[in-house]
Amino acid sequence: MTDQLLTPGEVSLKDWRSIWFGAGVRLNPSSAGPIAASAQAVARIVARGAPVYGINTGFGKLATVRIGDDDLATLQRNIVLSHAAGTGRPSPVPVIRLMMALKLASLAQGASGVSPETIALLEAMLDRGLTPVVPAQGSVGASGDLAPLSHMAAAMIGVGEIQVEGQRRPAADALQAASLQPLELGPKEGLALLNGTQFSTANALAGLFGAERLFQAALVTGALSTEAARGSDTPFDGRIHALRQHRGQIESAEALRSLMAGSAIRASHLVDDVRVQDPYCLRCQPQVMGAALDVLRQSAATLETEANGVSDNPLVFPETDEALSGGNFHAEPVAFAADMIALAVCEIGSISERRIAMLVDPALSGLPAFLTPRPGLNSGFMIPQVTAAALVSENKQRAYPASVDSIPTSANQEDHVSMAAHGSRRLLDMADNATAVIGIELLAAAQGCDFHRPLVSSVALEAARAHLRAAVPTLDDDRYFHPDMEAATTIVRSGSLVAAAGVCLPGLG
Repeated sequence: MTDQLLTPGEVSLKDWRSIWFGAGVRLNPSSAGPIAASAQAVARIVARGAPVYGINTGFGKLATVRIGDDDLATLQRNIVLSHAAGTGRPSPVPVIRLMMALKLASLAQGASGVSPETIALLEAMLDRGLTPVVPAQGSVGASGDLAPLSHMAAAMIGVGEIQVEGQRRPAADALQAASLQPLELGPKEGLALLNGTQFSTANALAGLFGAERLFQAALVTGALSTEAARGSDTPFDGRIHALRQHRGQIESAEALRSLMAGSAIRASHLVDDVRVQDPYCLRCQPQVMGAALDVLRQSAATLETEANGVSDNPLVFPETDEALSGGNFHAEPVAFAADMIALAVCEIGSISERRIAMLVDPALSGLPAFLTPRPGLNSGFMIPQVTAAALVSENKQRAYPASVDSIPTSANQEDHVSMAAHGSRRLLDMADNATAVIGIELLAAAQGCDFHRPLVSSVALEAARAHLRAAVPTLDDDRYFHPDMEAATTIVRSGSLVAAAGVCLPGLG
């Protein structure tokens, strides 16, 4: 995969997605001028001797304590060491790589006062696969993601651990092995590195990209479930959705029509089915999935803006040699976006589980009980549906908004916080849960369609079903079910199900 060029302030959502999926990172050389100008402005501010927060004062509640020039380097090192107070399991390497890239793009805008050497080290660590070990817990999403970013900064000064090629090593040793020198922090640099929303934003973007794949796969499995139940595609008629005007709903209905176009199973329903209306889990797919898509797009717009902003404090303005204290580190926009993503992920999984429940119930689907040719002797899909229900319920519990919570910190200096890190960190796990639900639906829907042979579905859905069947055969008699579920979930997570269908499906853009 080629390197992704970062032009600070102008990075697209597509670019961040590429980095999440493993692209390298290269900073646009045009940022060299603003970086140097910002560092020079800090030097002039220090030379003036007036107290400026974060440069020659203490931090937070200790901002009134003036620090002498001889102690400025120690001040910056101390804030990194003292704030590296995270706990819990290490964050996933791809999340921290994305966090580092976000921090690089922020610092390179020339408003943070860091030196070119600091930028160069961060870029080199990304290039050489040196990822700081960052505990996942410890941020409340205001005053920045202090603890997680401090662990990153600590690794840059040779303290803590770095993961490289799958191995955890002492940071100093890993840097030395990569022919890199630990950073000597100058005035303001420690604070600039550990202040900001990059940990919350990286987790939120990761959840967003997972939700996008989940959404598209659920359109495919939803269409396949409609076929398995010999449901109608009339509710997907574009005229219905044009009257309501929601973009996501219109596009979701169009996608479902495209996926089912030309289906012989659908044609058979027109001839001999006496049902007038299908259950909501089939009929209202455009309304539910479309609303989820609209919410995901709104979250994407917020996160793209956040990713291109500068969120540390204070901010340096070289044209006037000022360092202005504000509150850009408060991650409320990220918290709201994460909450919306969580709601969308929860609902995508929820309606999918209802389709699974419908398919295993012969009174609703018209199919053999629990989708097995010999119910009673075999349990078929009885317990996979229970597993899907368990996962959906777990996601419901996790979907409670994090942004409505707050707890004062730092002796009430930081008296309102966003909890963006909490809201963002749950998203990958929620997406994993919902992905497993979609995987179970894929198995159930394909099994349901098997009962309609020799009738076949559309070209797109038959291609998707064939892709599954290459890994998982039809379930005739009960067998060890777990490997089937794992294989189907992997197909959903990888994006290969959507690729196999070959239909252009709506996404984030």
